[in-house]
Amino acid sequence: MEEAPKFQGFPYNPYSIQIDFMNALYRSLNTGGVSMLESPTGTGKTLSIICSALQWVIDRRQQQKSEKRIESDGNCARSGEFGSDDEPDWMRNFVLNKDNHGQDKKTKNKAQVGLGKNNHSKNRERSGDLLFGNMEKDSCKKKGGENFQRMTNGAVELNDNEFLLEEYESDEEGAAGDSTSKRRSSGASLISSSDEEDKDGFDDEEDEEEEEKLKVFFCSRTHSQLSQFIKELQKTVFANEIMAVCLGSRKNFCINEEVLKLGNATRINERCLELQQKKNEVSKIKKIGAGGRTSRTKASSGCPMLRKYKVQKQFKSELSEQGPMDIEDLVQLGRSMKTCPYYGSRSMIPAADLVVLPYQSLLSKSSRESLGLNLKNNIVIIDEAHNLADSLLSMYDSKITLSQLEDLQYHVEKYFERFRNLLGPGNRRYIQTLMVLCRAFLQSLCNEKDANYFLDTGKASEANGASYSSMAINDFLFSLNIDNINLIKLLQYLKESNIMHKVSGYGDKVVSLQKTLAHKGNDEFGEDGSTLSSFRALADMLLSLTNKDGDGRIIISRTREPCSGKQGGYIKYVMLTGEKIFSEILDQAHAVILAGGTLQPIEETRERLFPQLSPDKLLFFSCSHIVPPESILPLTVSRGPSGQPFDFSYSSRSSSPMIQELGLLLCNLVTAVPEGVVVFFSSFDYEGLIYDAWKASGILERIMKKKRVFREPRKNTDVESVLKEYKESIDTLATGDLKQNPSQNGAILFAVVGGKISEGINLSDGMGRCIVMVGLPYPSPSDIELIERIKFIEGLGKSDSKNPSKISVNNEFRSGDAKAGFDILRSCKHRGKEYYENLCMKAVNQSIGRAIRHINDYAAILLVDTRYAYTSDSSKRSFSHPTTKLPEWIKGRLVSTDNYGEVHRMLHQFFRYNKNREKNYE
Repeated sequence: MEEAPKFQGFPYNPYSIQIDFMNALYRSLNTGGVSMLESPTGTGKTLSIICSALQWVIDRRQQQKSEKRIESDGNCARSGEFGSDDEPDWMRNFVLNKDNHGQDKKTKNKAQVGLGKNNHSKNRERSGDLLFGNMEKDSCKKKGGENFQRMTNGAVELNDNEFLLEEYESDEEGAAGDSTSKRRSSGASLISSSDEEDKDGFDDEEDEEEEEKLKVFFCSRTHSQLSQFIKELQKTVFANEIMAVCLGSRKNFCINEEVLKLGNATRINERCLELQQKKNEVSKIKKIGAGGRTSRTKASSGCPMLRKYKVQKQFKSELSEQGPMDIEDLVQLGRSMKTCPYYGSRSMIPAADLVVLPYQSLLSKSSRESLGLNLKNNIVIIDEAHNLADSLLSMYDSKITLSQLEDLQYHVEKYFERFRNLLGPGNRRYIQTLMVLCRAFLQSLCNEKDANYFLDTGKASEANGASYSSMAINDFLFSLNIDNINLIKLLQYLKESNIMHKVSGYGDKVVSLQKTLAHKGNDEFGEDGSTLSSFRALADMLLSLTNKDGDGRIIISRTREPCSGKQGGYIKYVMLTGEKIFSEILDQAHAVILAGGTLQPIEETRERLFPQLSPDKLLFFSCSHIVPPESILPLTVSRGPSGQPFDFSYSSRSSSPMIQELGLLLCNLVTAVPEGVVVFFSSFDYEGLIYDAWKASGILERIMKKKRVFREPRKNTDVESVLKEYKESIDTLATGDLKQNPSQNGAILFAVVGGKISEGINLSDGMGRCIVMVGLPYPSPSDIELIERIKFIEGLGKSDSKNPSKISVNNEFRSGDAKAGFDILRSCKHRGKEYYENLCMKAVNQSIGRAIRHINDYAAILLVDTRYAYTSDSSKRSFSHPTTKLPEWIKGRLVSTDNYGEVHRMLHQFFRYNKNREKNYE
């Protein structure tokens, strides 16, 4: 029997459930494969993950060293040679260097931060590589000085040769394989060269060796959760023993104020890479002087944060010395040193033992390749994995709008018109193919005659000037008569020819020189971004169309504004199966750990992501909460103060009596509950409806007499300031400063299920003394994408699962009318219906779990709806009872009553008891 591991890195005396969790994680890493570990929010899960995973890494390395030493001693003994300790250092180093010299030579330039691995897959690279790959590699390869503009009388003339494509031939035509290989090998480095050396300042020769070390990749959904992870890591001894690096988006890391002003993440990405391209263009162009000698021009453009090689090296040294740093720390360090923290953090990946990064960077294959992440035999830990399947699939969706298609069509046609006679046959053919595709896609959105086809063959809906339809990939291609186009070759052309940058660059220059608006579609340009953004959207869509017919669905939306009659719409591909995508991670990693506060039901996750794994081979661990039973009061509230039953179902939630009764309930709660109350509504629209109604009826004024009212903002960037003010209001009242409003006893926060506050925000202590969940937040059944997912999931495990639309329901589907959606749900026998219920209850569990954050915390949880209560009609429900899907630590303590007076009495008793207990702790 193996000896239990000792977790000496844990900074405190761990609770028994934390020890159980760490042991389960350690065993999972020993075994390998995939495991699911569930620990309620507020139980120190993050710290347990850190101490167990990193302890395993250290133990594993020591074990490997011991094995190598034993093997080495055995070899020496057999050969009769002296032990290694008897050899001088210079001799051992010489032998090692000699043996590895050939391999080093081969791999010296293999991994450059920012360029990634350049691994090629046939069908699953995202167009992040298609758009940005060439910019980072070879977009600036020109002949002579063609990329310079001529200066005439002090004015800039447009040199069209700058935008002319090099000749392109496909593989079949002869030279594509050789030429693309040549282009790649001579591509420019992404990071700017300095005046001192022509190499990446964020690149070290030892990176190849470091890449081989065992790594832990920890990912979570939001940047704030990653920062929280780093802060927990800093509490442990591992902060001084291992090298950790935190990655993030350009938008979060960028310190170039001119780029940051763009605001939009896509534009920031594009501008950042454009600056690198310009830098490379200037620094890599060679002048041929007398005698054929070449010299490099001075690098005078590009991002100013990437010009100084020495500072970039100093940044890496600082990261190594200072230990784990979160995004804010890295940005602050970058600003103080005037060098880029985004590329600086990426440069540390090869040397890192622990890489902390957002979902997108790890789960998206193209992002992994761009960052150069090697999962082979390493550890992957995915936190907040309760909605992993949907999060993963959404990364592989693609969408292109009507205005983007119009923008593309205009620019490609103008480019072709100008350069037609100068382009070679290969370029002409592919550009004409692009024009055919743009016209076909536009036809599907604009032509009413062809729109009838979609209404006849797909699912369609119409309301408020909008219509929606869905269909399979093959049906979509056949209907537009584009099924004979080789999309794989076209995607290869987009990636290798630099057509995206040539067309958009030519269009931008023409517009800037004309001094006037270039075309009628310019109004939409600001909405959907640049021409490069439009190209990326098209490449994404084309890539999606290379998937198997049953892997996803095409959604077509057509809109027309009532007043102006202006047309809009989009084509969207919705990925439905995640098995193949997730298997690419499972097949590489030694172990994949899915962690979270509410992972159950686990069967749904298994069936959607790794169905090949039998249930008995999936390691699942779950533990209870650390808080004692008396610290939590979960109640179902089925009636309000006046006796009105609470029914927040879709049909009755907006009725005046229901809104009024909910208002009366809160008027009572604000007097009974101390400090902070958080009320969760199903959507921002519903919260707005309730707020306006209460404001008009005077209920809001009554609430404000006892508690200050805050509302969750729609913009995520504004949430932090609202929460700060909310907390300060509660803290001020707790210290007895009641000068402004002596009658107030706290604050109340109106939040939204699925919003930022419900996902990962800690509402500990006074910030969340009472959590009120209004109704059951089922997603709208009128959402056509949701319905397509439900139909697909219903078909999992069946012989016809690859054709999920064969559910017998009425073909009529109207936007805003949930009847058709409910008909589909009722036709589902098992998996589809279960998925719909799980979506709702996972959202509930995430929201109510915000409150209890440590062992001395306490809170009441109110589930306000008759559907939460067990009644004589519960057994007749078409859906399973919602409380069966509550976490065990809540379900075991749940009190159900239809008497509001009893609810009020229990609340008074609960808070009086815990207030006294709190005083005793002090």
